[in-house]
Amino acid sequence: MLRPMTALETVTPTVWQRMAAVTAIVTLVVAVAIVALGAVSNLGDVLLASAGVTIVIVACWYSLSHRGTVRHLALGASLFGLVMVIRSFTEGEDSRPWLWAVAALATATSAGAAAYALRSTHIESPPGSPAPKPSHPVLLMNPASGGGKAEEFELERECRERGIEPIVLRSGDDLRQLTEDAVTRGADVIGMAGGDGSQAIVAAVASAHDIAHVVVPAGTRNHFALDLGLDRDDVVGALDAYGDGVERSSDLAEVNGHVFVNNASLGLYAKIVQSPEYRDAKVQTTMDMLPDLIGPDAEPLDLRFTDPDGEEVSDAAVIQISNDPYELRRAHGRGSRARLDRGVLGIVAVDLSSAADVQRLISLQAVGQLDRFEGWHEWTCERFEVRSSGSIEVGVDGEAIVMQPPLVFTTRPGALRVRMPAHATGLSPAAKAVHVTSGSTLRRLVGIASGRARLAA
Repeated sequence: MLRPMTALETVTPTVWQRMAAVTAIVTLVVAVAIVALGAVSNLGDVLLASAGVTIVIVACWYSLSHRGTVRHLALGASLFGLVMVIRSFTEGEDSRPWLWAVAALATATSAGAAAYALRSTHIESPPGSPAPKPSHPVLLMNPASGGGKAEEFELERECRERGIEPIVLRSGDDLRQLTEDAVTRGADVIGMAGGDGSQAIVAAVASAHDIAHVVVPAGTRNHFALDLGLDRDDVVGALDAYGDGVERSSDLAEVNGHVFVNNASLGLYAKIVQSPEYRDAKVQTTMDMLPDLIGPDAEPLDLRFTDPDGEEVSDAAVIQISNDPYELRRAHGRGSRARLDRGVLGIVAVDLSSAADVQRLISLQAVGQLDRFEGWHEWTCERFEVRSSGSIEVGVDGEAIVMQPPLVFTTRPGALRVRMPAHATGLSPAAKAVHVTSGSTLRRLVGIASGRARLAA
């Protein structure tokens, strides 16, 4: 039985943690006071900055949704708005940059002190159970992933020195078949050095045969490795999982039988990544395609689903289905998942039809109130279905595919055994993030400072 990610024991905060809690509270009060006083004494500059930000947001929408003269005029307007924002901070009647620097320092100090005060003792080692050394470890590697990381870090040589069988993908190889063949030859731990799409293929095979999977972050972004709490910059260090590693369980998700470890995207992003030019010219391809997708003459996307209230939704511009939910509302840990063992899908759908929508969405995101945006839909579930009258473009772990509707997304709780190095933190940015201004965090800090609270061990 693998140990769950949540700990059961508790410990009393140390003196240093209590001092850190006091520091976090005091510096937060200082930062808020400076910002409030600065806003009152520089009301004109605040209004100028707000107007500049509004101009930038609206102009960017028009530059993305139009071509030709309108796009050029919008880009000019966005630069004008940016100048307004810069001027409000540098040339105001009572401009004191040093004061804002102090506020920023106080905010950073508060966040750091709070993180230390709230730190649980289990952070020192990754969650999971000690795993025995494998008898036939295997690592598949894609030499093209991540700009050639496998060759840069000499992973094939590193594997042979550690007694790990390396399998290097060549042009035209079938990764799934190579993985199945390795299992047939007796592999009892199998890993992948490559991007998230490749990780999903190998993870699906490992799950089907109930053997442990090792993630080596040799791709471009390595979101799965990030959320597992691996150091994405330590490619060779990930091989330590084959030695004295620890094992934990992770969920998998699938759409119509296609397994993914991160997320599947429908709508604007999925249509753009289908373009053959996208891989070599991402920005230019996006700029060329967006006017046809979100401009005044764009045809509505034919994507329909039922929300938790039983209402039919048919006007979402973006739909993301993730293997466990992402942190999307707060800045700290945004874009990562706090846990990979919740056994649910994270569903996010956004309706965007005008510059006003974009402006309101960004404004609400800045204050952590995304759920107040009328076009924002977010919830968790175990099964999700998307319907359409034609084939649907899907971006699955960054790979572009086309599927026939209906698309049925399901979660597979604890389906994957993940083997990790003992030196990994096992915590994603979202799991480590401390949201100092939230009411629950402040109450915990007060409790720690007074010595009444207890921390998970």
